[in-house]
Amino acid sequence: MFTGLIECMGEVMSSSPIRGGVRLALKPGFDTGGVAMGESIAINGVCLTVVEISPARISFDVSPETLKSTNLGALGRGGRVNLERAMTMSGRFGGHLVSGHVDGVGVVRTVTPAGEFTYYKISAPPEVLAVSIRKGSITVDGVSLTIVDLDDESFTIAIIPHTAGVTTIGAFKTGDRVNLESDMIGKYVARLLEPRRASAADRDKTMLGLLQEEGFIR
Repeated sequence: MFTGLIECMGEVMSSSPIRGGVRLALKPGFDTGGVAMGESIAINGVCLTVVEISPARISFDVSPETLKSTNLGALGRGGRVNLERAMTMSGRFGGHLVSGHVDGVGVVRTVTPAGEFTYYKISAPPEVLAVSIRKGSITVDGVSLTIVDLDDESFTIAIIPHTAGVTTIGAFKTGDRVNLESDMIGKYVARLLEPRRASAADRDKTMLGLLQEEGFIR
């Protein structure tokens, strides 16, 4: 489990093909001495498992499914990524509940500076937008952010200078693909309501049929 508060950025040292996926080697911005084999670390919001550790690098195996459903497949040598180690029970919880399981990939549509802030409009898949609300939380490339505006195809976020400086968001440009994770609570609520919505739809269909049979509607 993660919070969406980025610890640091890392640099891609290599991305080598392995068994249909890739082995991703990173130079992290934190001391690797405290990292354990098998530990979970979020890379651009994607929860991956540490498979190799050295003082200068940590490596992860990325499956074909993860490459297909995230933007990690586009990473090349020298690329920058957002890193967050899994939260601890004794730590502060400053972002929101983030699982590290990407729900979809969005595309940066516009980048609009406004004084010291920058507004990013990002198109998103319907399943992400369906559980998104204004002033609600969303994770973009692993960063916990607040939605300031929303429509049927996209959402908008406002980035402060600090966030732009310590994450990869400051380098986002139009056309960039970004990993999105919807608010976990919103997803659970939507799932719990599905049977109720289905029952309501069935009742509506039954009533419609009765009205048609009695000639009230055609």
